[in-house]
Amino acid sequence: MQSFIIWITFTLLTTYWTNPKELESNNVTSNIDFKEQKNVPNKTIKFLWREEKYDEQLKGNFNLITINTEYCKTITGPEKAALAYVATFIGNECSWDGKATTDRTNLKCKIPTALQLGYQCSIEHLGFLRKWFRHDKRTLKELESCPTIPDGATVQNTFDEITLSVKENQIIVSFKANGVNIREGKRWRWSQSDYFEFSKNKIRWLKKEKSPLTYETFKISAN
Repeated sequence: MQSFIIWITFTLLTTYWTNPKELESNNVTSNIDFKEQKNVPNKTIKFLWREEKYDEQLKGNFNLITINTEYCKTITGPEKAALAYVATFIGNECSWDGKATTDRTNLKCKIPTALQLGYQCSIEHLGFLRKWFRHDKRTLKELESCPTIPDGATVQNTFDEITLSVKENQIIVSFKANGVNIREGKRWRWSQSDYFEFSKNKIRWLKKEKSPLTYETFKISAN
């Protein structure tokens, strides 16, 4: 039964949606000191996308997450922190490593694994983020509610693509995502950009721009 639920969730979440609506700004004011970080090359990197692949566990082809592993070899600390923060709150093909522990500390997700941060919400994962965001009270408060939601959950979100851009001492993580509520027969999608400012050894969240959610309904046959 659990495998069937995971199969349904994968089928619904891995159908790629296009044409997101324009982003709406949700700004947080900030005074940025561009003198603090010099000689940082501006760049844009495609970090995550989806490809049609065969899943051994579910015995079928699915549009699965693919991560730019070459980029992960040279990623900087601030870039890693920005990506890890965004990935903390949205699913990215997470499953229990063996049987789930009572404290839910063995959830393995693709992005933390690729960034070498261990299990979702682990001491390694959260410790890294708390170090980099140590002067950002808002983000530190958010991390107190780190979610552990495995594939197959009734309600969950996941990424379709992630792009990271660096400009001066700002990092922008832009992504497209979708979600599903199996019990209510609803799907939704949205696009979002999170902005950060960084220096050599710290980072701070600035603002986000998020599109309105777009919904559709579905029915699951009992046959």
